[in-house]
Amino acid sequence: MCGVFGIYGHKEAANLTYLGLHALQHRGQESAGIVTSDGSQLSLHRGMGHVIDVFTPEQLERLNGPNAIGHVRYSTSGGSALKNAQPIAVDYSRGSIAVAHNGNLTNAEALREKLEDRGSIFQSTSDTEVIVHLIAVSTQKSFEDRVADALTQVQGAYSLLILTAESMLAVRDPMGIRPLCLGRLPGTETYVVASEPSSFDLIDAEYVREVEPGEMLVINQQGLRSVWPFAEIPRHMCIFEYVYFARPDSNLDGISVYEARKNLGRALAREHGIDADVVIPVPDSGVPATIGYAEQAKIPFELGLVRSHYIGRTFIEPRQSIRHFGVRLKLNPISSTLKGKRVVVVDDSIVRGTTSRKIVKMLRDAGAREVHMRISSPPTKWPCYYGIDTPTRGELIASSHSIEEINQYITSDSLAYLSLDNMVGAVTGARTEATGRSTRRSLPMAEPTPPEAQIGTKSFCTACWTGEYPIEFTPHPRQKQMRLLDL
Repeated sequence: MCGVFGIYGHKEAANLTYLGLHALQHRGQESAGIVTSDGSQLSLHRGMGHVIDVFTPEQLERLNGPNAIGHVRYSTSGGSALKNAQPIAVDYSRGSIAVAHNGNLTNAEALREKLEDRGSIFQSTSDTEVIVHLIAVSTQKSFEDRVADALTQVQGAYSLLILTAESMLAVRDPMGIRPLCLGRLPGTETYVVASEPSSFDLIDAEYVREVEPGEMLVINQQGLRSVWPFAEIPRHMCIFEYVYFARPDSNLDGISVYEARKNLGRALAREHGIDADVVIPVPDSGVPATIGYAEQAKIPFELGLVRSHYIGRTFIEPRQSIRHFGVRLKLNPISSTLKGKRVVVVDDSIVRGTTSRKIVKMLRDAGAREVHMRISSPPTKWPCYYGIDTPTRGELIASSHSIEEINQYITSDSLAYLSLDNMVGAVTGARTEATGRSTRRSLPMAEPTPPEAQIGTKSFCTACWTGEYPIEFTPHPRQKQMRLLDL
């Protein structure tokens, strides 16, 4: 999972991109990067770690120009190394380009093999570099046609920002699996594009609308225009964005993430309510769903677990064994809230089950009389190939164990998951009146306008629960080898 942010036409483009990436830090903490354009050349700085650690005022000062794109990364394809940090910036015979990508290409290794056979040399193991090479070898005349030609060859999920010396392109894959949003600084022709509109608030930009699935925005000195280079196909927005990944203050495709999560909690209480004294979240992602659960069940909401926000990427564990050490780095119970109580614990998902098991034990040690786990999504049984770094199917506990077996493993008094239908209903029930689409024709966009089918009835990708993948995926023989090398 990654976050992208771009801005066109502002004298402080690098600084505003830095702030935008800071607001998207939840989407990736491994590396960060910014590329700027001054109209004739690109400037780049990338580094490992959080945005605030990668960029100093002096480094931002050296990133010249009114146009910029930035990226925060959590690796899904390619290892966690500086060579895979983004944006990827290259010079070639037709000019300089930089690419920032959120998503995952399912046919990247097959395309890489073909490109290497033609003489392409790769500098990273990231699937994003495949897009760069496909653009470079395209025989189309205009730059936007070369981008479209490259993207018609890839499969999978992509929300892209592409920067050249003169222009910025924003492209979302035809299924719209990953989000991408358009904004504008009020009273100006300065446009911003980001993975989530919550990043607009920090720089006082106004949300305009979603970048639609299959749409390419071209932003240059002539303004903004919309191009539709791909065949229309059904939408499949990742519903896990609403369950977990997106910030709760974001609004994606006209759906309030916060209200969606509260609805998930309400639906969970209706479907799997139980007598209890208190309901607590696993912070922070479980908080809105817990509020909804508490409201529906009329059970007091309390903070029974406190989360530390200062955990880095690695930590040295003491040689002497400390019970629940890994979990206690992030969470610690409040005994006064839990002692002698029947406790409902709300979380967004269970992956391997090991963390849930430690949390249940921690709550019992703190005095909880009963611990009932409630999960605001269905059992996670299948890995994601579209940009979420989920384990292999064999590591997902729900793929091989029944709910009761999982309950016994995590040692809770009861365990229940929200059903798929109720999850989808809860998310769609949070749709706001202002979807952002009604404003599209008032924007300074050139024809052709998008086909109405593109903005019709919405559907979701639910593959991690159902195994029904909207894009077929067969692992390339070299893909396993690359994974091992990256470790």
